[in-house]
Amino acid sequence: MKNAAMTESLIPPETMNLVGQRLAEPVTVRIDAREAQRYACAVGDLNPVYFDEEAALSAGYRTLAVPPTFVSHAPVAPRPMEELRPDGLYQGSDRLRLRVDRIMFGGEEWDFLEPVCVGDDITSEVRLAALDEKTGSKGPFVRTVRETTYTNQDDVVVARSRQIGIAR
Repeated sequence: MKNAAMTESLIPPETMNLVGQRLAEPVTVRIDAREAQRYACAVGDLNPVYFDEEAALSAGYRTLAVPPTFVSHAPVAPRPMEELRPDGLYQGSDRLRLRVDRIMFGGEEWDFLEPVCVGDDITSEVRLAALDEKTGSKGPFVRTVRETTYTNQDDVVVARSRQIGIAR
């Protein structure tokens, strides 16, 4: 006879009901030249359109452009290291309640739809796009897909990311 805990889903019903829902309130930030340029340097992307307004204008941008993935960095507020959990996530940062011990990064896909420039107001909104339980060689796990939509001040979607998580 199987143990009841062995057949219990890793995904509680209340968590399954979150599919399609927003996981947090949207965050809006103004894109700042200094922060965008620091990010470009940190990732080793020294494209002149990020540093030289004349180069950006002659390339067809409204003003200085920013590296495409900077939109994911800009809305993240700094938090103290003491709030970091052993799995690399911050305490209290996740509405998903799963019957697992750890969560791992499983990959990320991006769609870059429009350029982002210094001075743009970008709003990020995260939704739970998918949630499913699977069985692998090491047993059951949960695959999560969080979709973040980045929209500018003109209500134009400039980028979308899908982040896959693996929870065991």
